[in-house]
Amino acid sequence: MSSLSRNARIAGLLYLSVVLFAPFSLIYIPNVLFVTGNGAATAHNIASHEFLFRAGILADLVGTTLWIFVVLALYRLLNGVDRTLAAIMVILGLAEVPISFINTLNDFGALLFARGPDFLSAFGQPQRDALVMLFINLRHYGVVVNEVFWGLWLLPFGILVYKSGFLPRILGVWLVLNCFAYLAQNVTGVLLPQFANNVANVAFPFELGELAIMLWLVIMGAKERGSVAPATSS
Repeated sequence: MSSLSRNARIAGLLYLSVVLFAPFSLIYIPNVLFVTGNGAATAHNIASHEFLFRAGILADLVGTTLWIFVVLALYRLLNGVDRTLAAIMVILGLAEVPISFINTLNDFGALLFARGPDFLSAFGQPQRDALVMLFINLRHYGVVVNEVFWGLWLLPFGILVYKSGFLPRILGVWLVLNCFAYLAQNVTGVLLPQFANNVANVAFPFELGELAIMLWLVIMGAKERGSVAPATSS
């Protein structure tokens, strides 16, 4: 196996590992524990399934940590195509990391008020339930904020894939479309949240671009070419 293909598979495996954690906290936990508009039911579910909720927090922390290595592995794979563009990809790709870590504090806030420890006895139960929903909503908007970077980093990534010569160009195009799908969700989530689900349904096929590239990297690796062009600044 060539070093190029080995680097591609390492990047793909790391990328795929993040997928094992992200849906658990972003999709499964909200669907199982959160009840829209009902703070009392949501607080009860979190308190009754505390270990599950904490597992979701841990999944967020592990997935975000792994993401750092994903971006660095992709830089190692693609910086020979265009070093400046690869550096931009890294900056935008890592920008989501501090937001994701900080957003877990909203989960801890919701957990504290759901459990109602003694030092929160000054708050009545309806107040604690309302504060649980406040933190859950802040958690959601933390994800909406991160959609900016989920999208933007895919633009240089997609261009690098397209220009690489050792990965299919169609995947590069798909990643660019994936970028704008995330940005569309972000804009809708901020300006017209009532249509967020509709836009998410339309955007979903485009957002499979990331799954396509990670599977290609893992299964196919990278096609060796005669020589990788020296890094350029344009």
